[in-house]
Amino acid sequence: MAFIKNIKTKAYYKRFQTQFRRRREGKTDYYARKRLIIQDKNKYNTPKYRLVARITCSKVIAQVIYATIQGDQVLCAAESTELKRFGLEAGLTNYAAAYATGLLVARRLLKKTKLDTLYKGAAKTDGEDYSVANEVKENAEKQPFKAFLDVGLTRTTTGNRVFAVLKGACDGGLYIPHSTRRYPGYGGDEKNKTYNPKIHRERIFGVHVDKYMKALKKDSAEDYKGQFSKWDVVLQKNKIDSLEKLYAKVHDEIRKNPDRPKKAEKKKVPVNWQDKNKTIAVTTKGKYKKDRRLTLAQRKERVQKKIEKALKAK
Repeated sequence: MAFIKNIKTKAYYKRFQTQFRRRREGKTDYYARKRLIIQDKNKYNTPKYRLVARITCSKVIAQVIYATIQGDQVLCAAESTELKRFGLEAGLTNYAAAYATGLLVARRLLKKTKLDTLYKGAAKTDGEDYSVANEVKENAEKQPFKAFLDVGLTRTTTGNRVFAVLKGACDGGLYIPHSTRRYPGYGGDEKNKTYNPKIHRERIFGVHVDKYMKALKKDSAEDYKGQFSKWDVVLQKNKIDSLEKLYAKVHDEIRKNPDRPKKAEKKKVPVNWQDKNKTIAVTTKGKYKKDRRLTLAQRKERVQKKIEKALKAK
């Protein structure tokens, strides 16, 4: 038998340091996180804000977060499921929905910080690169709200939906340092790469989806119903004949009122105390019985009865 050298000795295990829990779970890239949250020393306790873009199977989440010793604090948040109240009830994870979510979180945050009237964002959504920093006056009382894009573990490929959240937030009036290299429409030869804003605009307004819908409807009505039946219902509800008009309407509604609607207060369920040990709760579905928690005196009395019963049995 060949000699096998034991590399992992007792000294190795003595010095072994367990990785952070979220690193073990594969949820956080701490190398990137350190560079996103570390603040310059001459800025003292000033928060460093991040625009966190996350995309799940059912929705797009956009949050503005800053780090503290106790943990991350969320300053403002928006989800693509909120777009339902603006008339968009389908396609809540596509590129256009991600853009609208970024726009929503930007306008909501600026309204919260009372900067919405000062920085209104892009006047026109045409796919052109926009930065609010270019519109800041020399003697401005308040600077634009600055944040840095946090994509987490997402691969930053050209045209990824996290950049739609970035574009929406920038057009909404947030100052986020960026370039056009990862926007849809950026490409060409290796030496001469250029950015085409028209292609990006089509993605923002879902024009490419609109074209495919019309082409599929001509080719196969059955396939169209199976794939775009929800979109048909959404367009009929909004009395609109194209997705481009629908998304334009959603953008206008977001700018008018980005606030999160207040939840209705839940009515307390009336409870009738009819028995020492039982609770009868009356709900909308009916009545049900639930064991009532005994008091200290009742528990002592119960124990004493058990002891007396045991002594009599002897």
